[in-house]
Amino acid sequence: MSPRPGLFLDRDGTINVEVDYLSNPDDLQLIPGAAAAIRRARDAGFVVIVVTNQSGIARGILTPLDLAAIHARLDNMLAAEGAEVDDYFACPHHPEIGSETYRKTCDCRKPSPGMLIEAAEKHDLDLSRSAIVGDSMRDLKAGRRAGIPARYLVATGKGMSKKDELEADDHFVADIGEAIDRILGSK
Repeated sequence: MSPRPGLFLDRDGTINVEVDYLSNPDDLQLIPGAAAAIRRARDAGFVVIVVTNQSGIARGILTPLDLAAIHARLDNMLAAEGAEVDDYFACPHHPEIGSETYRKTCDCRKPSPGMLIEAAEKHDLDLSRSAIVGDSMRDLKAGRRAGIPARYLVATGKGMSKKDELEADDHFVADIGEAIDRILGSK
């Protein structure tokens, strides 16, 4: 079986409403249309991977168990709308803050492409046929460094304030739904 395309999604501000250092699953709210967009992408053959910087772990704001509970709640919320994420990759590190366990420069913290490359290897993904959607230039830079040609910055979350930083071959869209519409339109 040949490698499949991946859809790499940032979490906060892209799938769910931005909450600084989300640590309580009860505070999780889906962005309207996010579940439907994820469902459409999976139905079209994309492997959906969430790639998220979670320096709140390094900062002591949440634990890895808290993060697992948040992702379990997200799975349940998406499933209620017929959607599913194939896998989660999270970077708990910060280069300057936190305990020795988490205070380090790593290759997984976006804009480094480590999480994307690890996911591609684990799930046999073709990065040259993949897309990334996020609300930060870190997301798009990680995608560029991983060789992902389709990169979308969403206006939800922090994206509106980063619009002027886009490179010529990046795309600015209202939300994840518009990003998926464009990705599937070019497939």
